[in-house]
Amino acid sequence: MVLSILATIIVIITIIVGIFINQTKFGQLPRGERLERIKQSPNFYDDKFHNLHAPPTMTSDKSRFAAMWDFILKKYENREPNTDLTVVKTDLHKLNQADNLLVWFGHSSYLLQLDGKRILVDPVFYDASPVSFVNKPFKGTNVYKPKDMPDIDYLVITHDHWDHLDYKTVTELKSRIRFVVCPLGVGEHFEYWGFDKDKIIEMDWKESSILDKGFTVHCLTAHHFSGRGLQSNRTLWASFVLQTPSQTVFIGGDGGYGKHFAEIGRQFSNIDLAILENGQYNADWRYIHTMPELLSQEVKDLNAGSVLTVHHSKYALSTHPWYEPLENEQKLLNDSINVIISDIGKPIKLTTPTP
Repeated sequence: MVLSILATIIVIITIIVGIFINQTKFGQLPRGERLERIKQSPNFYDDKFHNLHAPPTMTSDKSRFAAMWDFILKKYENREPNTDLTVVKTDLHKLNQADNLLVWFGHSSYLLQLDGKRILVDPVFYDASPVSFVNKPFKGTNVYKPKDMPDIDYLVITHDHWDHLDYKTVTELKSRIRFVVCPLGVGEHFEYWGFDKDKIIEMDWKESSILDKGFTVHCLTAHHFSGRGLQSNRTLWASFVLQTPSQTVFIGGDGGYGKHFAEIGRQFSNIDLAILENGQYNADWRYIHTMPELLSQEVKDLNAGSVLTVHHSKYALSTHPWYEPLENEQKLLNDSINVIISDIGKPIKLTTPTP
């Protein structure tokens, strides 16, 4: 009798989980022609993608799920601010499209205007997790929505984690996006969500694509992982270099430090702006998120003219104090690095480099 009850409970839980993870917002794993292309990638073997230099995801004795459980259950001081953060609400529709500028929306979402084109990177304006009560935004930071965005030439997605790819955000923007730029496999989500396959530019590491005259995007290595459901690393994660007529911008996405930063710096010797992760790090996963003591080295390896740090000031996805990434920025300044520091939502003018 007891075994029968337990079996029934297990079946019910399995059905509930199955229904939950089959919601449209979870996306879809690669299949068909896309999966066949993925199988040809040198970065895909043993039925999943791998980091180039193969660092472990977790560096403690705990599994990823055990670490996540500790993160959820334990209390950590100052993980979130007690008061509203300073946010500027800019009318983005009235921005002069001829101006080169950047607007950061907190965490890893930002809008670039470069040489007349608009590039929106990793926009998350609703939920940063499968359930709305987890990873809630800090007080006062959740003021921008898809309707606030101007028409977008290129939507750039660095990987498919929930805090970088929000189903509701991208589907509300769908009719106003010319092209989606993403790593290999991530295009399956977009096609499943109704995006035109011909408007999805999907690349493996070391691949490039000409977007428009004078605009080229290069898909590059990152040390991270991927996944929106129960299976990890079935889609690729990436960083990008975007070259425009007047600017070269490194879009770092998520990832830990490695020798690939110096390799990218040698390949692209004229990076004007590097946008780098600074936050949600932890010693338990130091190879897949940049630790503060290595942030300066990343900038130096890239030989970037200036740096903007992101992946902070909106969500608490690790255990460090919410303000620590802001202190990390000050340390970069003390290291004679040109750091762009701005309030969320405030347009930042990008100067045209001198030839």
